[in-house]
This record gives sequence, structure tokens and C-alpha cells, in this order.
Amino acid sequence: METKVFTLDGKVEALRELRIRANPAIVTEFDEKLDQSWIYHDNALEGVVLSYHELKAAIDKKIISDVTLIPMYEEIKNHKAAIELVRQMARAWAQERHEKKSRKKNQITLDTLKLLHSVLTPEEKAKGNPYRKDNPLHRLYFHEIAQPDKIAIKLRKLTEWLDEEETQHMHPVERAARAHFRLMAIFPWPKNSGKVARLLMNLMLLRDGFPPVVIHSIDRQRYYDVLRSEAAGIVPLVFESLENGVETSARFFSELEEARHEARQHKRSA
Repeated sequence: METKVFTLDGKVEALRELRIRANPAIVTEFDEKLDQSWIYHDNALEGVVLSYHELKAAIDKKIISDVTLIPMYEEIKNHKAAIELVRQMARAWAQERHEKKSRKKNQITLDTLKLLHSVLTPEEKAKGNPYRKDNPLHRLYFHEIAQPDKIAIKLRKLTEWLDEEETQHMHPVERAARAHFRLMAIFPWPKNSGKVARLLMNLMLLRDGFPPVVIHSIDRQRYYDVLRSEAAGIVPLVFESLENGVETSARFFSELEEARHEARQHKRSA
């Protein structure tokens, strides 16, 4: 595992350098496409398959001609807003750390989780984002989840775990994967708990200088299986998904840089 971690860190650093050298407009465009992929696959993990047209129309804020699509479009827009919030928070926290304005190593609190849920599920915000009152028999995920009367204390323990010295010494990817697993095991809200858990994971990764991880729909069954037991491989799944994403991104920026180099060479020889 240590070799894989070292290799991944090197690939992430190389990608970071490629992004720095790329045109900022292209980086922004790439991140927009990444966010679309993030929304698509995150919904697919929840059993909702979106078309490119649906995604594009919702994100571009086009006029909806079919009123039956309004609820779906609203969910996509809320998801996009939550991703933008995660990116914004990660940048701010990373800057605070860089400038040493904050001594806190963790920064993630219960309010952070509630905020993410509020953006995804605005209709619950006015109610105070109430936790589950029961354990639904018919639900998407099949792993064991916390009893309703244990949700509040388990959430508190999660935030305390994030502050522990041992947790802080974990590799950022392992720490984010395990935080995601713990929140999924609690499953505090009847709606969007899975999305909040994956947003939490990516908030932690972005804050620590890593790109977001997108668990693809083809890994849906494997994802469900590892949620049943932490030992079953949540960390390897996240590492693999992140590495695949980093390699794809690096190829995109490498090919772009190569094309720019060839264009300069052609211009000089002309």
C-alpha cells in the first residue's frame, strides 16, 4: 500500500504542475466537465441515471419546457451548488492553513455537514435538517446504519475522530475515505446522506491538495459491498478511483501541452 501511496502522490504532484502551466480558461472548462461527471456518477450510485441533455440543461439554467422535469433539474442545480461550495470552502481553508491563520488541523464540524445537506436539500433547511426517525426497510443502500437515537452521538464522535492525532497522521486519501465510510454508516438523513458523505470526502481531498474522487457507476456494486465492512476495501476503492481520475486528467493536460509545443515549433519553422 505504501508504494501505491507514494506513486499516487507523485502523479498528483505532476498533475498539479500541468494544471499550473495550462491556460486558466481551459482549467476552468476542464473543471466544469469534471463536475458534470461528478454529478452524473454520484447520481448513478444512487440509482438515478441522468442524460447529458438533462445535466447540461439544468446546469446552464435553460428554460424548462417540460414541467415534469422541474424536480430533477432542481436536484441537479442543488448538487452543482454543493460542489461549488465544497470547492470554495476547500480553497479558503487551504489558504488559511498556508497563511497560518488557523491552528485547527481539521476545520470540519457538525455545522459543515448540516450546511452541505442544506444546500443539497433546501426544503429541509427550514425544519432544521432533522435526522432520520426510523430505519427504512426499502432503501438504496443495504449496509447497516445507525439506530435513529444514536445518530446525534455518532455524528459528534465522527467530528471528534477527525480531530484525533492518529487521524491527522493518516494519509489524506485514507483519512477522507474513512470519514466518508463513517458518515455512510451513520446515514443521518433520509435523503441525500450518500451525497453528503461523498461531498465530505471530496471537501477533505480538495482541502489537502488532491483532486476530487469520482466513484464511477461501473463500480456501484463494489461500492455497495465495501460499505458493509470497512475492512472490505473502502480505502483501496477510493485510491483506485482517484488514481484513474488523476491519470485521465494528466493525459488531457499533457496532450494539450504537447499540442501547444508543436504549434510553437511549427510557427518558428514557418
